[in-house]
Amino acid sequence: MDEILEILEELNLDADVSSCDTLVDDGILSSLDLVTIIAELSDRFDITIPAREIRNENFNSAAAMFEMVERLLDE
Repeated sequence: MDEILEILEELNLDADVSSCDTLVDDGILSSLDLVTIIAELSDRFDITIPAREIRNENFNSAAAMFEMVERLLDE
Protein backbone atom coordinates (compact mmCIF):
# COMPACT_ATOMS: atom_id res chain seq x y z
CA MET A 1 0.00 0.00 0.00
CA ASP A 2 2.88 2.36 0.77
CA GLU A 3 4.19 2.06 -2.78
CA ILE A 4 0.79 2.97 -4.20
CA LEU A 5 0.56 6.01 -1.93
CA GLU A 6 4.07 6.99 -3.02
CA ILE A 7 3.06 6.80 -6.70
CA LEU A 8 0.00 8.97 -6.03
CA GLU A 9 1.95 11.49 -3.95
CA GLU A 10 4.50 11.88 -6.75
CA LEU A 11 1.68 13.13 -8.98
CA ASN A 12 1.17 16.15 -6.67
CA LEU A 13 -2.60 15.86 -6.80
CA ASP A 14 -4.89 18.37 -5.14
CA ALA A 15 -6.35 15.78 -2.75
CA ASP A 16 -5.51 13.69 0.29
CA VAL A 17 -4.61 10.55 -1.63
CA SER A 18 -4.56 8.41 1.50
CA SER A 19 -8.26 8.94 2.20
CA CYS A 20 -9.89 10.12 -1.05
CA ASP A 21 -12.17 7.53 -2.64
CA THR A 22 -13.31 9.52 -5.69
CA LEU A 23 -10.02 10.23 -7.48
CA VAL A 24 -11.44 9.38 -10.91
CA ASP A 25 -15.10 10.24 -10.32
CA ASP A 26 -14.24 13.78 -9.17
CA GLY A 27 -11.71 14.34 -11.97
CA ILE A 28 -8.74 14.55 -9.60
CA LEU A 29 -6.87 12.06 -11.78
CA SER A 30 -6.45 13.03 -15.43
CA SER A 31 -6.16 10.48 -18.21
CA LEU A 32 -2.40 11.13 -18.26
CA ASP A 33 -2.26 10.49 -14.51
CA LEU A 34 -4.02 7.16 -15.06
CA VAL A 35 -1.53 6.15 -17.75
CA THR A 36 1.31 7.05 -15.39
CA ILE A 37 -0.24 5.08 -12.52
CA ILE A 38 -0.85 2.02 -14.70
CA ALA A 39 2.77 2.10 -15.92
CA GLU A 40 4.14 2.54 -12.39
CA LEU A 41 1.98 -0.24 -10.94
CA SER A 42 3.00 -2.54 -13.78
CA ASP A 43 6.70 -1.81 -13.24
CA ARG A 44 6.80 -1.89 -9.45
CA PHE A 45 4.67 -4.98 -8.99
CA ASP A 46 5.68 -6.80 -12.20
CA ILE A 47 2.07 -7.19 -13.32
CA THR A 48 0.09 -6.56 -16.46
CA ILE A 49 -3.11 -4.61 -15.95
CA PRO A 50 -5.57 -5.90 -18.54
CA ALA A 51 -8.04 -3.54 -20.20
CA ARG A 52 -10.93 -5.15 -18.26
CA GLU A 53 -9.39 -3.86 -15.01
CA ILE A 54 -9.13 -0.25 -16.19
CA ARG A 55 -12.39 0.92 -14.60
CA ASN A 56 -13.10 3.90 -12.36
CA GLU A 57 -13.77 1.73 -9.32
CA ASN A 58 -10.24 0.27 -9.52
CA PHE A 59 -8.60 3.72 -9.52
CA ASN A 60 -10.87 5.84 -7.31
CA SER A 61 -8.70 5.26 -4.23
CA ALA A 62 -5.35 3.94 -3.13
CA ALA A 63 -7.18 1.09 -1.38
CA ALA A 64 -8.98 0.12 -4.61
CA MET A 65 -5.68 0.14 -6.50
CA PHE A 66 -4.12 -2.01 -3.79
CA GLU A 67 -6.99 -4.53 -4.02
CA MET A 68 -6.63 -4.67 -7.81
CA VAL A 69 -2.86 -5.24 -7.56
CA GLU A 70 -3.39 -7.99 -4.96
CA ARG A 71 -5.98 -9.66 -7.21
CA LEU A 72 -3.66 -9.51 -10.23
CA LEU A 73 -0.73 -10.87 -8.25
CA ASP A 74 -2.87 -13.85 -7.24
CA GLU A 75 -3.77 -14.69 -10.85
